[in-house]
This record gives sequence, C-alpha cells and structure tokens, in this order.
Amino acid sequence: MSALRVAILGASGSIGQQALSVIDHYPERFQVFGLVSGRRRLDRPARFSVRAGDPGSGDRIEEMVTHPECDLVLVAIPGVVALGPTLRALRAHKKVALATKEILVMAGELVMGMARGHDAIRPVDSEHSALWQCLWGEAPASVSRLLLTASGGPFWARPEQDLSSVTVEQALNHPRWSMGPKVTVDSATLMNKGLELIEAHHLFRVPLDRIGVVVHPQSVIHSIVEFVDGSAKAQLSNPDMRLPIALALSYPERLPGVVPPTPFHDLGALELHPLDPGRFASVRLAREAAARGGAYPAVLNAANERAVAAFLDSAIPFSGIVSAVESALEAFPGGGDSLEEILAGDEFARRHVDSWLGKVRA
Repeated sequence: MSALRVAILGASGSIGQQALSVIDHYPERFQVFGLVSGRRRLDRPARFSVRAGDPGSGDRIEEMVTHPECDLVLVAIPGVVALGPTLRALRAHKKVALATKEILVMAGELVMGMARGHDAIRPVDSEHSALWQCLWGEAPASVSRLLLTASGGPFWARPEQDLSSVTVEQALNHPRWSMGPKVTVDSATLMNKGLELIEAHHLFRVPLDRIGVVVHPQSVIHSIVEFVDGSAKAQLSNPDMRLPIALALSYPERLPGVVPPTPFHDLGALELHPLDPGRFASVRLAREAAARGGAYPAVLNAANERAVAAFLDSAIPFSGIVSAVESALEAFPGGGDSLEEILAGDEFARRHVDSWLGKVRA
C-alpha cells in the first residue's frame, strides 16, 4: 500500500502540528505532500511549502490542493479564507479532512453539493468525528436525534454571574481547554455549539429540529446518536485531537496506538445537563439562521467574528456579542447560497457590525 499524500492548510497551528505528529508516527501510511503555514515557514521537506499571505501564495495553494499527486487535503485554516481552497480541492475530487468550522457554516449546501462519495469530507472536529463514528453502518432512517456535547465554558456553572459584566480575562479562562482567543470566547458564549449544529446539519443531512446540545462538563463523551428504537451510541475518549485527525486520515481503518486507552475507572461521574437557551442564546440564533438558509449562516458567522474581535478589544461587553449578531441577522435583506451571495453576506455582516459598534460607542 502506498503512503497517503497529505496537504495541510494551517500546518503551523494546533491542528496542523498534531496532524504532523500523526503523520510522523505512521511514516509507512502517510506522507507530507504540501504545507501552508502562517507567519513562519515550517522547516521540513514537502513538495509544496507555502506561507499564507506571501506574493503568489493563492496560486501556489490552488496548485497544491488540485495537484494529481495530492490525495487528501486537511483544512485547518480559520475563517473565510479556507473556503476557496476547500472548494477547489473538492472540484478536483480530493478527500478533505475538515477542521475549519466556517466552511460548512457559511456554505454547507455548496460544499456538500461538491462532495463526491460518502467519505469525501471527513470531519476532524471531535464532536463531528464522534457523530460520524456512531453513524457508521447505520441506516439514515434509524437515526432519531444527534446530540452535540458542550463543556459549558467558564460561565455555565455560574448561573448567578451577570454576563454583561464578564471581563476578557474571565472569558478566556476556560475550565478545560487551552485554545486561541476567538475559539475560547465562542466556547464561553456557546456560539461554538451553534456553529457545530449547522455543521452537523449539513454533514449528516439531519433536520435542524433533530439536533440538540447538552452540557457535559467532563468532555469525555464527545457526542451521542439516538436511534428510533430508543437505543443510543456515544463516542468516548480522553480529549486528544490526534484521535479524530488520525481517523480522518486513515478511514475506514483505525490505526493502533494513536492515543493511550482511556482509564474509565478513574473518570468518576459523567454528567449531562440541559442547555439554558435563555442564558446562552447563540445556539438559538444559529438554529434560526440555518433554518432561513441562503447566506444567513454566513452573516451569523461573520457578525460573530467581528463582535468577538470587538469584545477582545474591550469595545463591547461580553453580552454585546450576541446582541451584535442578532442585529446583523435582523438587518440582513437576504441572499442565496451561491459563492458570490455568501461572500456578499459575509461582507454585509462585517459592515453592519462595524456600524453597530459606532452607534454603541457614540
């Protein structure tokens, strides 16, 4: 068996670095074909090595993800910039291991419409990888509901705390994870679960009203699938992103020794709690945007990005993030799901939130 040739978009980030660790651990199975890094170029051999933002980098990335010798593209670049390379890779019939939430949130119908084969898009997010694994071999008609688990972030266990008074330092103090600022704030507002709900809707073709969110503070149960006969499957493991990365690369096989076995006898109680939709309105907004379809999810995503940046700059209170997103969704005149309309919705949302910020500061 020849080694799978992998291109990594976002090779200098956390997911990219852990993917390289998996590839290095199984040199007979995987080979680095191409790397796209951020500000620093990675010092390791590859057919393509591109630093995002350098002159001509866009053309080099397109050449890399469509190259006949590239087998799989791991997409781990945050934001809208990942959309174009993902679409080009799918058009070239490459397998895509997807870690970037914004791709399916912004353009789920467009992206899934280009996917050829049941495994053309392989989820890397731990929650979606868990759902994917639980659904292997199951008939779609047997699925009753998907349940995404959420750690709850730093404020779920503090119902007495006034969210309007939350500081940047408090929002970035996640009880379980060490992540970048934007993702950490999304975890605090639970917007990350709203975005994941939209992703799951597109990936697994399950209606929005059959996808729920439950709070699981221990973060051992990564997601649950309920079936029509009353049974359920859950995927459990200690949190380690090498597991879903390796699975996305090796599917349909499981590789031995990717991570140590989970010592379940040491875990203690595993809790599951309902989500309070009044206190954490992000999931509701995401569900409504997805139900309206077209470019509304792109507006949701872009407005949230801009509002989170404003909060991190201390320009708005923590509670202003959801308010800004809701304002953008209410103001959006609507648009379809072509690439041009999606990008226009993204731009509309950013302009709207900037205007909204100006009024808030006045």
